[in-house]
Amino acid sequence: MSAINRRDFGLFVLRVGTGAVLAAHGAQKLFGWFGGGGLDGTSKAMEAMGFRPGRQSAVAAGLGEAGGGTLLMLGLATPAAGAAAAGAMAGAVAVHAPAGFFNQSGGYEYPAYLGFTAAAIGVTGAGRYSLDHATGHRFDQPWTLAAAFVGSALAAAAVVGKRAKDQLAEAGDDGGDGDDGGDA
Repeated sequence: MSAINRRDFGLFVLRVGTGAVLAAHGAQKLFGWFGGGGLDGTSKAMEAMGFRPGRQSAVAAGLGEAGGGTLLMLGLATPAAGAAAAGAMAGAVAVHAPAGFFNQSGGYEYPAYLGFTAAAIGVTGAGRYSLDHATGHRFDQPWTLAAAFVGSALAAAAVVGKRAKDQLAEAGDDGGDGDDGGDA
């Protein structure tokens, strides 16, 4: 038996740890586990954060986190897993961005870190100690890497862009009738 490869083992530890955090966070959204709101609570929260419709947004975020995290832990379909988790974290970054970078101020530091880590694992691959390796990289092909990250980036841009547009429209509606009070 060959010696343990340190790089592959380090990637395994990073992949399992990151995937577990993401999976647990997604399970809060989907199932209400670990003190989460479940779909009903998360749907209301998504609506309040400007993601509409709230239920579909909650399902998408929960699946991106729980599904992507679980696949990262397993090292299966790693490009898609990393892309899905990174895309879900892009939405979280958009919510926290107004508070700045650092987490202690409510900023986007933590979701950005999770997103970048998931993306890096997705790009790097799962390593030797993974189901991707065991299946001959059937779900980890160069084309899946490109398709997963392009698809995730387009979806995240569409969702975050729609949220921003809706928020601007709502701010305009709250700002009065547009009459500046001047004479015409």
